[in-house]
Amino acid sequence: MDEQPVEREPAEGLRAVPGDARPPLVVITGMSGAGRSTVAKALEDHGWHVVENLPPQLLSELESLRERARPSADGGPSPRLAVVIDSRTRWLAGQGSPLLDQLTGGPQRPVLVFLDATDEALVRRFESVRRPHPLQGNGRLLDAIAAERAVMADLRSEADVIVDTSGLNVHQLHAKVSSLLDASVGARVRLAVMSFGFKYGIPLDADFVMDMRFLPNPFWVPDLRAMAGTDPAVADYVLGQVDATEFLDRALAMFEPVLAGYAREGRRYATVAIGCTGGKHRSVAMTEALAARFDPERVVAFVVHRDLGRE
Repeated sequence: MDEQPVEREPAEGLRAVPGDARPPLVVITGMSGAGRSTVAKALEDHGWHVVENLPPQLLSELESLRERARPSADGGPSPRLAVVIDSRTRWLAGQGSPLLDQLTGGPQRPVLVFLDATDEALVRRFESVRRPHPLQGNGRLLDAIAAERAVMADLRSEADVIVDTSGLNVHQLHAKVSSLLDASVGARVRLAVMSFGFKYGIPLDADFVMDMRFLPNPFWVPDLRAMAGTDPAVADYVLGQVDATEFLDRALAMFEPVLAGYAREGRRYATVAIGCTGGKHRSVAMTEALAARFDPERVVAFVVHRDLGRE
């Protein structure tokens, strides 16, 4: 890459705009086994055109084709286009691949989505399907994962969105990506407000982490133990505790300068992770309450309960 930094054009959301303007290209990449195929199918289900395993060198050719594309004669929107790039194409291109230069140097910067997962989750997935890692060869699976992390590190650092798929099933990943890349929300900030259990690990894609273990645990209340934070009785118990409402008020106030800064910097995506011990009671109730408090004119907040239902 050039030594001089390249000024980025802000990603202004994924809505179609009139005239010759086109929605930005979305590039899906990340670790093998982290769910690229699932994300591609999710986008196709929402009417996207998806090109899988495109060599990075052909991105400029694809952009040229998009330059010649125009909205339909009846004024309909330009097609939304996503490209899936995996580590094999990056590996073949070598460390000197011009991919990042292409991503940052064009007139309209693509939105880069990076899918990640813990080593443990990736090992489980490869073992469950009984397939080798694309970079494994005759070596160990963990060595292949480590090599891939090194190859993909620069792309991860440049990503607009990092999605940790470790604790997400296929349906949860489908819903999260669909919400993040919703074409109807324009330039508003998209916040994934995610509950989780600390005993299962902090989400890799968390931009903000909040700890609800300062509140009494409904697990120790016999009538509430079997319920979840989405049940009104549990939510009332959690939100009725001393300092719970004050925490929500202060958390919302904390995000005021953050959202203002996002608007200045053109950042449109973030994940707020709210944790408790098991991700069933306190974190779930507080996640629902915080997400409901954001101003929908400024923020599209959607809820993901990563560990709810997990034993």
